[in-house]
Amino acid sequence: MSCGEPHETDCSEVLDHLYEFLDREMPDSDCTKFEVHFGECSPCLEKYGLEQAVKKLVKRCCGHDDVPADLRAKVMGRIELIRAGEPVPDRDVREDPRPATQE
Repeated sequence: MSCGEPHETDCSEVLDHLYEFLDREMPDSDCTKFEVHFGECSPCLEKYGLEQAVKKLVKRCCGHDDVPADLRAKVMGRIELIRAGEPVPDRDVREDPRPATQE
């Protein structure tokens, strides 16, 4: 998505890193660049607002459940693979490849 207007920070960069901005997982200088961009670009501001609303809704509806430690470890492991540019397996390599049996 792009508004078609030139910006110091390109729309594609903003949208590629939108969740990092929402979660405040980027340097303050990058946050400032994104805030300036949102002030100039209504399509990106609209997308930001939508994603922010979804995040708040999920937090309100699901924010009270504890995440199982093994699930958290699996998710974090996949995130690290993605960040390192390594291929991510279709399934957890630690899973038992045999089909589950019914008791």
